[in-house]
Amino acid sequence: MKVVGVIPARMASSRFPGKPLEDIVGIPMVGHVQCRSAMSDRLDDLYVATCDQEIYEYVESIGGNALMTADTHERASDRTAEALRKVERTKGYKVDVVVMIQGDEPMVRPQMIDEALEPLLENPSIQISNLMGPLRTEQEHEDPNEVKVVASPDNFALYFSREPIPNSEHAGDEAVPPQKQVCIIPFRRDFLIEFNEMEPTPLEKTESVDMLRVLEHGYRVKLVSTEYDVYSVDTESDRQRVESLMEEDPLVETYRSTL
Repeated sequence: MKVVGVIPARMASSRFPGKPLEDIVGIPMVGHVQCRSAMSDRLDDLYVATCDQEIYEYVESIGGNALMTADTHERASDRTAEALRKVERTKGYKVDVVVMIQGDEPMVRPQMIDEALEPLLENPSIQISNLMGPLRTEQEHEDPNEVKVVASPDNFALYFSREPIPNSEHAGDEAVPPQKQVCIIPFRRDFLIEFNEMEPTPLEKTESVDMLRVLEHGYRVKLVSTEYDVYSVDTESDRQRVESLMEEDPLVETYRSTL
């Protein structure tokens, strides 16, 4: 099975312009994502997909593989699909699974990629999976930048929202612990293409959560729990928090000298 990782990254973020190249403990954010993702033994190839020349040049300068993609993509999955097709044309092989690793996840660990991939490697009926991790504080549960998810007993997604779900106000000791989506998303190759051809759906637009398109079209999203504490970067305050957490991260020192 051929597994390729794609890191979509662009400078024109609406909430934090230029964030892929923002400094975190002396290294641009996309550099962390590239180096840490490359440590996964499950990925046969890894690419950063971007429409910005400065990101392309930086990734190539640190020994990574970058692909230029169109500047018209509004969604990371569209950029990932374009990168997939370019990889297949240039490499001459068909990809089986594409792992979309968001470029604003600088704390990603290679084990998390392996965790997210496991269901697709073990069960051919599963088309897509998402990592989910615990929300540790009430503030995180209330934060609209954190996408929350509720799961069925067999760990398939029931719903995603930027609102604080589930509401545990009246649950007492039986409250369901709140979980967040962690944006490491493996797709089967053909399902990624199909997903991008699906019509956007009402709940997807209302919540601004892509995975709701999968659910509204009648498909299932397998969820995989991870205990790794990671935080995405959507704002300058997020960057500061992540930087403070990564100052003591021993994984950083394994690749700092190579950059």
